[in-house]
Amino acid sequence: MARRPTPPGTPEQTGLGHVADLIRKAVPPLHPAGLPFVAAPLAVATLGFRRKWLRRTGLLAAAATATFFRHPNRVPPNRPGVVVAPADGEVALVDTAIPPAELGLGDAPLPRVSIFLSVLDVHVQRVPVAGVVEQIAYQKGKFLSADLPEASDANERNSMVLETEAGQRIVVVQIAGLLARRIVCEAKPGDKLAIGDTYGLIRFGSRVDTYFPAGTRLLVTPGQRTIGAETVLAELDS
Repeated sequence: MARRPTPPGTPEQTGLGHVADLIRKAVPPLHPAGLPFVAAPLAVATLGFRRKWLRRTGLLAAAATATFFRHPNRVPPNRPGVVVAPADGEVALVDTAIPPAELGLGDAPLPRVSIFLSVLDVHVQRVPVAGVVEQIAYQKGKFLSADLPEASDANERNSMVLETEAGQRIVVVQIAGLLARRIVCEAKPGDKLAIGDTYGLIRFGSRVDTYFPAGTRLLVTPGQRTIGAETVLAELDS
């Protein structure tokens, strides 16, 4: 006897839906910039399906690339005045430094937090504070290892200046690393961005520096792990 279709809302169908929801929550979505890099090894695996080693190599490469380009959902804190980490990674420096010269913000050192991203970290960048994009500046440079202090000045970089509603400036700088050869910034001058929004991506190992207004008290220490859009780096004066 043929099995009748399971009516909607039955325990069996509800259970399958629950499993599907769990899978969606456990597997983060893919950033659109990663689609070509995942599609290429999948194509190799498909074309070489008769050869076991080629099929496995293609599938493993696709899985590794999808992991690199993962784009997990994040929930930023709702406290006013907080500045969150623009990236996942490890705090490499907590110091004061002069912002990138191409921004024209002067020679006065400002509080800075540098976050180093290994190839295993999520590589999308998040907006550290709600505000309007005042300027974007791209600077060609070297490809030194991103965990070196001199990488901030010597390496290829893309800087974004955000002005908060209170008129405070936050500078966030995407810095290419030894393996990173492509910086993606989707923000444009005049854009109004919300805290935690995804605005960019650096491919394959990099660093992100955040500069704060003078006198800001920083709340992280070197060696601390950060979660983009969630870890609080500092609280701005109201």
